[in-house]
Amino acid sequence: MNLLDNFQEIVVETPVDVIIKQIKYLLTSGQLKPGDRLPSERKLAEKFGVGRTHVRDSIKKLEFYGILKTLPQSGSIVAGLEISALEGLIADVLKLDNHDFFSLVETRMILELAAVRLCAERRTEADIREIEKAFEIYCGKSKDIEKNNVAVEEDLNFHSKIADGSHNPVLKSLLLTITPDILINYAKYNVCKTDPAKPVGEHRRLIDAIKEQNVELAEEIMYNHLGGVMEFATTKKVL
Repeated sequence: MNLLDNFQEIVVETPVDVIIKQIKYLLTSGQLKPGDRLPSERKLAEKFGVGRTHVRDSIKKLEFYGILKTLPQSGSIVAGLEISALEGLIADVLKLDNHDFFSLVETRMILELAAVRLCAERRTEADIREIEKAFEIYCGKSKDIEKNNVAVEEDLNFHSKIADGSHNPVLKSLLLTITPDILINYAKYNVCKTDPAKPVGEHRRLIDAIKEQNVELAEEIMYNHLGGVMEFATTKKVL
């Protein structure tokens, strides 16, 4: 028997996982009940000792699954479901982080192609301005980082603006739900090692196709743009 078979992969919990687990514990213990309001993002971040981005990502995931609701002037409220149902939903959210890298990239590809198609059809002049602005930020960041690295967060922000241009909020929410896990896996597998000029050029061509409302071309550019990551993810596929 191979000695390596006796070892198990070490799974490092992310701040988002830890925050969600703490919320689950408060529900289970009865300290947090349906209808209760969570403290503000700022107060939670201070208490957890993490950045507000981690708190925001946790809340977004819990909102997407219907565990939390954000109400105007009221903040984040625990959904009015039975505690057992809330516990089961949170367990499902935590399992999402255990999906293999291929599944995440495949899902991203499906969502991105749908987003860019709709964006090319529906984009407004305001959408174009936001996409252009995100592109400029991405280009500026790419110049500052070392060669053969891509500004991952700025890249995903650029793609997020394309999703905004689809004018389909559910599609945007789905992309936001998997984005934290994508960032973690990109870092884990050291994915974004490429000549920064390549994605910059692809982003520019995407913008031009969206401006021209050329749906087929926009979809083709996006497919090729994500093709390298998809090919890499195939080598990591776990069935």
